[in-house]
Amino acid sequence: MRSKNLLTIIGILALLFIGIGDTVLPGSLGEASKNTRQSINQFIIGLFPDKEFTNPNERTEEAVEEVNKKQ
Repeated sequence: MRSKNLLTIIGILALLFIGIGDTVLPGSLGEASKNTRQSINQFIIGLFPDKEFTNPNERTEEAVEEVNKKQ
């Protein structure tokens, strides 16, 4: 039972370190917190592929522009 409580406390401290450590902690500890958060963010962003979205109205917009040019 004690190990479960200890793991919970360590988890909470880790989340606090990552979440608000750069504003609370001085010097290099704050910088380490900021770097850790940025690394986690980049990892999560890297999980999702870059997808270029197509405009479903592109053909219609081009047709409208063409009609407007003829007038």
